[in-house]
Amino acid sequence: MRAVVTRVKHASVTIEGAVTGRIGEGYLVLLGVGPNDTEETAVKLADKICNLRVFEDENDKMNLNLEQVGGSLLVISQFTLFADTSSRRPGFTGAARPDVAIPLYEKFMARCRERGFTVEHGEFGAKMEVDSLNHGPVTILFDTERP
Repeated sequence: MRAVVTRVKHASVTIEGAVTGRIGEGYLVLLGVGPNDTEETAVKLADKICNLRVFEDENDKMNLNLEQVGGSLLVISQFTLFADTSSRRPGFTGAARPDVAIPLYEKFMARCRERGFTVEHGEFGAKMEVDSLNHGPVTILFDTERP
């Protein structure tokens, strides 16, 4: 799995003119699923992101996690994170097919909810408009195939 996690003041997703997900402070997570990913991969990545300490404490040090600031997550499926950029026109055959990707995308969100977080989301495969106010800016890349 690959994820681009951005610390945000707020974020929302709109599909066909209607806002379908909105959060205040928290993480905007662009999540891509690869063909070799498993439920275990989804759970481990969800735990890692939920435990990520990138919110400032009273000393302005990035030392607090999502739970400590009462944050939420907006999760957007993003197969383009597996783009092959070896040519000018990217290819996307490196991403998992929907029959594999959708259940793992949903497992990732379920794990975040199990941990007590509010999780908003887009719609897998839909054309979405994502709006966010990056806080920091703090943006971190996760790739479960790389330690």
